Amino acid sequence: MTKAVPHDLEGEETAAAPEPREAIRPSANRPLADAEMARVLGTEPFRMALDATGGGVTHWKHDPLHDVVEPMTHHVIMAYNGVVQRMERRSGRFVSAGTFRPGVVIIIPEGASSRWDIPKPVDVVQLYLPHSTLVRVADEAGTTRPADLLERTAHPDAITSRLLLSAADILEGNEALDALFRQQLTDLLATRLLAAHAGAPTAVQPVVGGLAPRVLMRAIERLRSESEADVSLAALAADAGLSRFHFCRAFKESTGLSPHAWLRQRRLEQAMQMLRDTDVSVVTVAAALGYASQTAFAAAFKRLTGDTPTDWRRRAR
Repeated sequence: MTKAVPHDLEGEETAAAPEPREAIRPSANRPLADAEMARVLGTEPFRMALDATGGGVTHWKHDPLHDVVEPMTHHVIMAYNGVVQRMERRSGRFVSAGTFRPGVVIIIPEGASSRWDIPKPVDVVQLYLPHSTLVRVADEAGTTRPADLLERTAHPDAITSRLLLSAADILEGNEALDALFRQQLTDLLATRLLAAHAGAPTAVQPVVGGLAPRVLMRAIERLRSESEADVSLAALAADAGLSRFHFCRAFKESTGLSPHAWLRQRRLEQAMQMLRDTDVSVVTVAAALGYASQTAFAAAFKRLTGDTPTDWRRRAR
């Protein structure tokens, strides 16, 4: 006889211990997370920013769901942004019921499979996290090797939810900016997951001190470069002789901004100079600064200044 699983008062299930990592290692036969989600959800993502491994961020708006999510090659972490609703998740004999609402997270560990019954439309931002990234971040942060991530169903975690939901609004249609933002966000979320959602949560050692002046100048020269390879987080950290984890924190200690925020501010200053001092079209400015379209550039510019590029140019002259 199947025994019912009691629910706690937070709206999340009382779950069995996670399956040992050795039993659910990634397999070449498993689909990437974005492909499996597209199959199950039956639609295309509203926004997507992935790297060559299939890791990254997607924003989905999809219809009610009644289907099985098959094992994937990534950990999948979701932040919910839709209407409040009850849902149910089945993993083998275990039934997990929860309430989807802003401020909760959902975690599907790599290799896990479960059936989902969600009665209403869903607005959700998802992070696809390779296990190798989790291992790297744990090593760079000076923690012990990471344990399994726990399955979570509508688990209260406002910090992780807020970080992940921010990705849907910050992606700008600029390849260099979006890649740097995605890299920073992935490392930051991996750190948070190790602290709050691992089988054996780990403590991350604080980082003290900024970059040496010469190292900081080299980093800024890279960020000013027109080469997208030069402004990757891996390239910036390697040139500084630091891990990605420590470089981001030291750079912010020195400048008050993350590498992504610094580069975004730099792009804004370049845009303002071109709009004020030249007569080139807005579409030319957008292309010169690496935006995929005039629309993407205009949306990013207005988000930072409150004005469209055309209105700002008119007032600046």
